[in-house]
Amino acid sequence: MRGADSEQSGMFGYIWAERRVPKDYRLRALRVMVDTALKQLRPRLDALYAVGGRPSIAPERLLRALLLHVLYSVRSERLLMEQLDYKLLFRWFVGLSMDDPIWDATVFTKNRARLLAGEVAHGLFQQVVAQARAQGLLSAEHFTVDDTLVEAWAGRKSFNRTVASRPNPPGDPGNPSIDFHGERRTDATHQSTTDSQARLYQKARGQEAKLCYLGHLLMENRNGLLVNRQLTQATGPAEREAALPMAAEVPGWRPVTLDADKTYDAVRELRDHRVTPHVAQKPTSAIDRRTSRHPGYAPSQQRRKRIEEAFGWLKTVALLRKTRHRSVARVGWMFTFAAAANNLVRMRNLLAATI
Repeated sequence: MRGADSEQSGMFGYIWAERRVPKDYRLRALRVMVDTALKQLRPRLDALYAVGGRPSIAPERLLRALLLHVLYSVRSERLLMEQLDYKLLFRWFVGLSMDDPIWDATVFTKNRARLLAGEVAHGLFQQVVAQARAQGLLSAEHFTVDDTLVEAWAGRKSFNRTVASRPNPPGDPGNPSIDFHGERRTDATHQSTTDSQARLYQKARGQEAKLCYLGHLLMENRNGLLVNRQLTQATGPAEREAALPMAAEVPGWRPVTLDADKTYDAVRELRDHRVTPHVAQKPTSAIDRRTSRHPGYAPSQQRRKRIEEAFGWLKTVALLRKTRHRSVARVGWMFTFAAAANNLVRMRNLLAATI
């Protein structure tokens, strides 16, 4: 018998979100790992809030919502709240029932300073790395370091002369006559009025100079998981200056190898930290036969390119090709949080393959 096309829906119904999500759905494994990490972060989160007063939105729910923000490439927090209102899957992952109201998008803005001060993203990243180490997914000997540009939320038109380097133009002070033709713009004389911490940087000769930051990653070579990260201002020596502290923080007592491209040709500094530099050779390179003669040097040059997969994921899925935040602290917080999300996805795939 043909069913009726009823225009009026039922007045009452019972929906349990747990039953609506398939048992083998990919978010279930992520939810378990995220809840384990947030449980370890509970003392740190408790310290960020006052003992008395009106109860706030649970920070665990905010962090789960931000994780959906990264995983599903939602372009804004306002759009995230809109999708959280009508998507049952999002409600289940965050921990909301069908009757719970959705909070305003400004909640993220008001809580961002609190989460930033508590270094919550750093703690979450450490807990995720600790889970990967407990599962035996991390290498203790072979690592790769590299960096990428994170374009700042500022345009070239905002890159103006600072007050100290601004000449007194002739004519009317209220409407001066200024000729910008042929003007040389550098970080020493100019600064962005939108994001004062962004720097004008050119990745390679012949490429366009952009206002950006530098995101640095340290990857272990066994499964391509990220074990350290850092975001700095885009300056010339920032690449090598960020690589040395990250290499020194590698856990373990045994010597390790560090793969890198030609920019990180810093042999003496790395060996002072008991790190063997498997760095790509330049025409006048400090890498000699003492390093390149080993049979592990050639495989290291192949393995180091896997870090580009993490950079690609961060820029396309996590939408970090052009950041939506300003200042080193805020952009760095989101860069760390996205790196933790990348590890969660990678760990889920690795653990699923072993079952």
